[in-house]
Amino acid sequence: MTRLHRVALSSALLLQSLAFASPEPCLNGLCHFTRNKLASRTVASELGPQLSKNCNVYGPDDTQFGNCTARYDPFFTPKIQMVVQPATEEDVPKIVQYASANGVPFLAMARRHGMTSTLSEFDGMQIDMSLLDKIEIQPDGKSAILGGGVFAKNIMEKLWDAGYVTSSGSTSCVGLLGPALGGGRGRLEGYYGVVSDSFLKLNVVLANGTAITVSETEHPDLFWAMKGAGHNFGVVTSLEMKIYPRGVDTWYYKTYIWTQDKLEAVFEASNAFHNDGNHAGHHLKEMAFNMGSYTMIPSISETEGVIFWSFVYRGSKEEAQPYLDAFDAIEAVSTEDGNVPYPDIPGVSGTGMNSALCDYGLNHVHYPAGLKVWNVTTQRQIYDLYNEKIREYPEFQRTTVNMEDYSHEGVDAIDPDTSAYPWRDRGLLSFIAVTYDPNPALDEAAIAWAQETRDLWNAGAPDLLPSTYVNYAHGDESAESMYGYEPWRLEKLRGLKAQYDPDNLFSYYNPIIPNMNPRSTHESNFQGRQIGAKSKSRGQ
Repeated sequence: MTRLHRVALSSALLLQSLAFASPEPCLNGLCHFTRNKLASRTVASELGPQLSKNCNVYGPDDTQFGNCTARYDPFFTPKIQMVVQPATEEDVPKIVQYASANGVPFLAMARRHGMTSTLSEFDGMQIDMSLLDKIEIQPDGKSAILGGGVFAKNIMEKLWDAGYVTSSGSTSCVGLLGPALGGGRGRLEGYYGVVSDSFLKLNVVLANGTAITVSETEHPDLFWAMKGAGHNFGVVTSLEMKIYPRGVDTWYYKTYIWTQDKLEAVFEASNAFHNDGNHAGHHLKEMAFNMGSYTMIPSISETEGVIFWSFVYRGSKEEAQPYLDAFDAIEAVSTEDGNVPYPDIPGVSGTGMNSALCDYGLNHVHYPAGLKVWNVTTQRQIYDLYNEKIREYPEFQRTTVNMEDYSHEGVDAIDPDTSAYPWRDRGLLSFIAVTYDPNPALDEAAIAWAQETRDLWNAGAPDLLPSTYVNYAHGDESAESMYGYEPWRLEKLRGLKAQYDPDNLFSYYNPIIPNMNPRSTHESNFQGRQIGAKSKSRGQ
């Protein structure tokens, strides 16, 4: 580890090192350089004097490097040459400016939970936002200032203890901003909309290192884009977000495990529960979220998957019971229920810190589909395919096929034209995650299975154009499927790219304009020579 506050250089040495960094003079300071695989010690000595004392730089030989770069899903892995950890917001523009001036691509992230194939095109500097973790409730109790590195668990706990909640993703270990910049689905969306609907103000570092404030009154056009396509435009160092009174002291949960012969009954009951896709129907906001999966539980069956389903209700068992009667009528292998505080809901419903969704290091080959109703015939086909593939490839035993159903009242209440998030009419979110220990010999089979499952979902909804929740994207989907088929949406986003990121530097996370300089070309660029091309970057 190289800790920047330990680096003490005289200004003369700093100037000498920077002169070495720029082998030929620049006219008006406008040219850019690439430097072959800058060592972390070099970055510390050159960049360190500009930054706050608690910043860190880690290279591949540092003991902390592995911890800082370990990913939930290593199937698509960015190539990290070094890690820089800013300790304050003010450090981030300086890091971006340094990286850009030296032609070093950079990638900002907090929890390293991204799963898209476009990340694998990256080769450069990781900006680790995890130290920017402040949570400051404002005096009026209506908003909180949150650092760019906060994640769901610490937000939920800190706000709950103070008497508040806010929108976040459903999985405890995932960062706030990664999902939120793509809209953000979560358990409170029935009340407050998708996560980005609660944004009030964002502090954003643009590709040229400029720090700006983005809100409904400052750069309102960019504010619109950040709410659904934000990964394409900048690094968010902090934000102000609406918070809300926490309400009831406990939430009720109930989980079911059913065998496959109950599949049709389960999905018919689920369709009736949300009134066959009519959001004004039975799926009230208090029944915040229900989620199912096909999964293997060997203690029940070693040859067939089971159906796991979880419901969470903001209130008591007695209040929830009328909405669960139809599911109670379906004979289950087992059930579990109880009341717990809201921050404990992820742990009892399969998305907590100790769940498979927070277990780093396994491949998760995934494809998603957005739906309005469950096609029961399709769900049977996907289940049968699941069993077939598990028998053929026992290494895929940890695979899950996932079906998510969020309360939608708060999402529907917001004009869809007011944000870049395009899929307010798709209440159901499904995806397969073919899960296995990294093994290249299995990759082709995993991708084929995942694609076939996605294609079945889409074929089962012939009246819908295929939609992709951008945070679940595999990475090869069309921009229209991620950002909307209405022509004005992509036209507006691409116009804003021309204004705020004309060189398309933020292009490593499901970009609205494809990255034209993938990792395969980077090796020829890292030659320590002056070039005209600028660096590539993206914030997550």
